[in-house]
Amino acid sequence: MADPATTESESETPSSSGDLAGIEHVDFIGIGGCGMSGLARMLHAMGITCSGSDSNPSSTTSSLVKEGLGIRTVQDGSGLPSKVDLVVASAAIPPDHPEIAAAEERGLRVRSYAEVLGMVQAHRTSICIAGTHGKSTTGAMLCHVLMECGLDPGFIIGANCEQIGPSRPGAALIPGGGPLAGEPGLVVCEACEFNRSFHHHRPTIALINNLEEDHLDIYGSIEAIVEAFREFAQLLPPAEEGGSLLIAHDGAYRHQITPPLHCRVATFGYHPEADYQVVWDPGVQRVGVLRDGLWVVQWTNMMPGAHNALNAAAAVILAHQLGAEWEDAAQAMNTFQGLERRMQRLGDIDLPGGGQATLYDDYGHHPTEIEHTLHALRSSEDPGRLICVFQPHQHSRTRFMLESFAESFSSADEVIVPHIYFVRDSQSEKQRVSAIDLVDRLQERGVVARHIDAFEDILSHLEVNLQDDDLLVIMGAGPVWTIGRDLLDRMTP
Repeated sequence: MADPATTESESETPSSSGDLAGIEHVDFIGIGGCGMSGLARMLHAMGITCSGSDSNPSSTTSSLVKEGLGIRTVQDGSGLPSKVDLVVASAAIPPDHPEIAAAEERGLRVRSYAEVLGMVQAHRTSICIAGTHGKSTTGAMLCHVLMECGLDPGFIIGANCEQIGPSRPGAALIPGGGPLAGEPGLVVCEACEFNRSFHHHRPTIALINNLEEDHLDIYGSIEAIVEAFREFAQLLPPAEEGGSLLIAHDGAYRHQITPPLHCRVATFGYHPEADYQVVWDPGVQRVGVLRDGLWVVQWTNMMPGAHNALNAAAAVILAHQLGAEWEDAAQAMNTFQGLERRMQRLGDIDLPGGGQATLYDDYGHHPTEIEHTLHALRSSEDPGRLICVFQPHQHSRTRFMLESFAESFSSADEVIVPHIYFVRDSQSEKQRVSAIDLVDRLQERGVVARHIDAFEDILSHLEVNLQDDDLLVIMGAGPVWTIGRDLLDRMTP
């Protein structure tokens, strides 16, 4: 799916397409998402009147109403306010949506979420978290550390994190406090590569955590993905203007991305030649950072796994670059408890025949995410059996990466696959692959796998077949998360 169409030239750069000067009222189509609601809150805090629509009422839309934003649930274009200067469309909104059509008929400017976020980032210290995996986790970790160190960032994070609360303006709209007093306020945002939307960002400091094949329906090849990340990195200002890139030493194609850059560049990772070498002890989840071979700082991660050790290290390094003391940043990282749907422990299930099963929920929908998460849970929990209910997200992703998906469940004893979550793809793409194709590939590799199409039938299967000391992981970016919550409701006395 393409980004929503704009009413002005597609050749406009973020700087030439204007900023927020003179904007008095902004309307958001699809305001209930984490990014859209966070952006609306930021604009609202700047004194701009904000309203929006979303077909799915939620706790987020209810909170926005309490904060003074006008929200409507009918999206037929009839409720678009009479005095609107700018309309923002979520990436999930198709270009032929009735609300977009109504705005265009009135000659209103229609912009994507990423374009307007770029306008907010202008004239601020913008920290953009990029990479195929770990954007929400690393972003939440960084925000937690900055808040604990008194730096009060504004942020928009794509997952709920109880410790930092919902996306908020923070001090982003005023000069920063603490060590950065008098400097432009901090704004921490995820920089998503889908449809090259991160090219609209205006980063001051950026992280590229990792880089792999994904969104191949958009890019077609890893070479095109690398080129998109290279163009994103080139948005950073030169070093003398504060531009800085932290990039993974391994797994981020740094040799292709960094040569043309004029910003400061530093690498991090497990390799001893990285500028910041990360050391991880999986037995106790102890993470340390070395600089030039000397210990700088260390802490204990609450979120297990080698990938989360790297996420945490990136957050601590960035926090230090932004003015936090090393030891203060490490102490804050010690207390980070995690975020929603990222290796989230939902609780223990009391089984009818006695004993307990442990339930986790996770957003993973890419083969590497699946592999890392399941391996980390297998190592940290040491269950009798590890059972994963995995809903593939998007037919094209499933088809392009079918063999990689099949290889990613080696840590699981059993995999249950419902229907593929249909989003963004065409009907013809939907016919080219099915959940049964993934089950067949898993079985060929000796994994116990079964296709159970309906969520209700999966719940019934789990109620009967869960055993003492089982670890159950509900995984995927679609509505599969409801299975975990429903199972808890059914099996909790």
